[in-house]
Amino acid sequence: MGPRGLPLLVATLAGCLFPARGCVICDPKVREALNSLEMDYLPGHLEANHHKKVMEKIKQAVEEFKDLPIDEDSYMGVVDEATLEKASWSLLKDMKRITDSDAKGELFVKEMLWMLHLAKKTFASYAAQFQKEAFCPNKCGLMLQPLIWCSTCQKEVHACRKSKNCGEREVKVHQMEDMILDCELNWHKISQGLTDYSFYRVWKNNSETLVSKGKEPILSKTMVRPKDAGTYRCELGSIQFSPATIIYFHVTVLPKRIQEEIPSPNTETQNETALGEVALDRPETTVEPQAPKPEQVLRRRLFAVLIWGLVVLTACVLTA
Repeated sequence: MGPRGLPLLVATLAGCLFPARGCVICDPKVREALNSLEMDYLPGHLEANHHKKVMEKIKQAVEEFKDLPIDEDSYMGVVDEATLEKASWSLLKDMKRITDSDAKGELFVKEMLWMLHLAKKTFASYAAQFQKEAFCPNKCGLMLQPLIWCSTCQKEVHACRKSKNCGEREVKVHQMEDMILDCELNWHKISQGLTDYSFYRVWKNNSETLVSKGKEPILSKTMVRPKDAGTYRCELGSIQFSPATIIYFHVTVLPKRIQEEIPSPNTETQNETALGEVALDRPETTVEPQAPKPEQVLRRRLFAVLIWGLVVLTACVLTA
């Protein structure tokens, strides 16, 4: 590479990297990979007088991933651990591909330039997907979501505040069967700072009686009776001294199911009935003896003649 070619590539690389998007620098594995690139790879693949300048531009560009413009639909300056892990893995995989190819000099700079260009688009898609699908996914209630702030790389809890009332549910159960009230929502398991589920029986005068309290989100009662019908309230507590979610259950106890008793099959009775049916369906018949066939009569006569012949022959032999 000529003395003029490499500085031009370095300047071009810097112009591409500065507006790059993301905060993958918060991942310790990415920082370790950048240090390894500087200490282990560059000494044998790039002229020594360009090492410092190239690495400064690369590190600065990666650090400025946090400068992605704030947009409610694509980026709000935060990501969750899953998004950061996915973006970091993609970047590390592409860096390893370049180092495994043993690219040197100008080729190395070009490969890094193209890889980081694609990495910007990849992170942008991951960030947008997180913002649309995983950022404050609760449609109701208070969710305490752990997030990573790209500007400081600090992991903090973000309060996603929405209406605490998560609706009412109609539950119908037959008398003497089991009643099950499920208070868990799909985001409860990924939220932090949640405490206990409390189930209350709400009476007609609006007074309440605590039925159960604990980590289990389900209230079950076996063999319900008409007196168990009514309104129940489930409240999930949080460390912020206010309920995370509130759900009402309106329970209706229906009459007991009518089950027809089917007698167990009786083998002897069935056999006797079957035989009786055969006797009734089929009239009795008299079996008349059949006359022997001509072939059978002839065979018997020949056998008799043979026996008598043997008797006569034996007598003649004894007389002689």
